[in-house]
Amino acid sequence: MSVVDPTVVSPSPSKDGAVRGSSRDAQHLSERKKARREKWRLLRRRPAFIIGMIILLFWLICALFGNSIAPNHPLDFRGPIYQRPGGSFLFGTDSTGRDVFSRVIVGSRDVLKVAPLAAAISVALGVVLGLVTGYIGGWIDTILGRILESLLALPAILIGLLAVTTLGRGSAVVIGIVAVLFTPIVARTVRAAVMAERDLDYVTSAKLRGESTPFIMFREILPNVTGPIIVEFTIRVGYAIFVVATLTFLGAGPAPPSPDWGAMVSDSYATDLPSGFWWTTIFPALAIASLVIAVNLIADAIESVVEG
Repeated sequence: MSVVDPTVVSPSPSKDGAVRGSSRDAQHLSERKKARREKWRLLRRRPAFIIGMIILLFWLICALFGNSIAPNHPLDFRGPIYQRPGGSFLFGTDSTGRDVFSRVIVGSRDVLKVAPLAAAISVALGVVLGLVTGYIGGWIDTILGRILESLLALPAILIGLLAVTTLGRGSAVVIGIVAVLFTPIVARTVRAAVMAERDLDYVTSAKLRGESTPFIMFREILPNVTGPIIVEFTIRVGYAIFVVATLTFLGAGPAPPSPDWGAMVSDSYATDLPSGFWWTTIFPALAIASLVIAVNLIADAIESVVEG
């Protein structure tokens, strides 16, 4: 008859299962990190990503060093009025003799300051709401979901005009409008990604370890849904550029004679363009279009790599 040594304790099934679960989690995370590195390598080879980054970097340089790059002061310089493009004035001059090229270069600063900040705020708020509604669910998901859906139903231009009437014009107002408009869209995207993750093994393992709900949401799930969040951020930046320019055109942004692109188009659209002085309107409009296209190219490249 064999005698079992009481000092030798075999591992309990629960502990053994936890060890195996932890090992699976580590392997799972390692595979995801490797997959992210491979996706980044593929992204750098995408022509759309390269072209978009070149255009975006050009405008970023203009935004940072515009005063040094611009040949003339965007506000104080006065030359011959309505000088056609060419010669000393690459983009011509406007109704008061200001250099349109210098104003377009310096004007990139406003849109590249407002649009990414508004998109970042909307993504930050949307991520928190998406994590809460997607992971916790229940009545919280129902209530917040109805609120977000009601915000999605509001017309963007109408909200912008009402905000301007109530709060006045300025960059802070535009940032707030865009953030409110985009937050529900981001939250809905993040919620769907979180719901696909919340029942996976690594989340179950974290629950068995006794981790808190905020820890699971922000330390376990959030790192594994960064792909959709990055895609959403780049898409929102592109839309934010267009919305910011539109709101500025309608009078929500900086007032003339600001070199803001939307303000430039608004200032010259009604008088210069019908009179045949097309360059005061076309060049800032083309600048807006080029920046939106660049961001969309980057967003499409990231989305194709993340979802590929």
